[in-house]
Amino acid sequence: MAIESARTPLDTDALRAGLPAGWRTLDVVDETGSTNADLLARAAAGEDVAGSVLLTEYQSAGRGRHGRQWTAPPRSQVAMSVAVDADGVRPDAWGWLPLLAGVAVRDAVEEVSGVQAGLKWPNDVLVGDGKLAGILAEVAAPQRVVIVGIGLNVSLSAAEAPDPRATSLTTLGAAHHDRTVLATTILRFLGVRVAAWRRAGGADQALVDDYRRHSLTLGREVRATLPGDRFLEGTASDIDELGRLTITSGRDSVTVAAGDITHLRPVSTDNRG
Repeated sequence: MAIESARTPLDTDALRAGLPAGWRTLDVVDETGSTNADLLARAAAGEDVAGSVLLTEYQSAGRGRHGRQWTAPPRSQVAMSVAVDADGVRPDAWGWLPLLAGVAVRDAVEEVSGVQAGLKWPNDVLVGDGKLAGILAEVAAPQRVVIVGIGLNVSLSAAEAPDPRATSLTTLGAAHHDRTVLATTILRFLGVRVAAWRRAGGADQALVDDYRRHSLTLGREVRATLPGDRFLEGTASDIDELGRLTITSGRDSVTVAAGDITHLRPVSTDNRG
């Protein structure tokens, strides 16, 4: 399929008609700086954003963790943010939300396109070494709402990618990657996972098991870059009940949250930066 033919507009009517359980409203805008920033601003202005979904055809100031910038051509991604109602779940369990979103994206991609991806802790969906999707979770204080942003590369070409490690469904040769279908399917899987997370007051056992099964981080030798250019190297040995990563070196084990690290790399590819 030619890249141009893959970049048809999102079907807003179909997205709203097929809005899965767990989501209240859905909007699509042609262009914005950041869908996460937009939902955060709406929450800061006093709007009850829980259950809101915002998609854009072009995100001019997309952000990753630690403010890293990401841009992609219009209609080449599924770029969206959702507002998760975290009321009733203790804040220290909110760290599972980006991991939960990764599982939902992975499962949706496999269902729609047949591509089998894996999960790099804490926020990337990979195929091999290629980054297919990224996730960013931010708290919409003072509301007990977490904004989860998702950027899934659909028709992004290697020449267009802002990072040489990026890949896309088109690059991977996926035959089926309608963005409207992908977005609806992601929302369905995400809604089911969020509902179970809320019922359990954190990660339920099915989520933990599924995350571990699809993890590309657990069992690998990794190097974590900490603030101040400090390093922590060892085996990624476990994910705990709060979604934190345990790194074991010899007899010593250190548990780190996503906010504690700047980069996490497999030791074998650490020279990539």
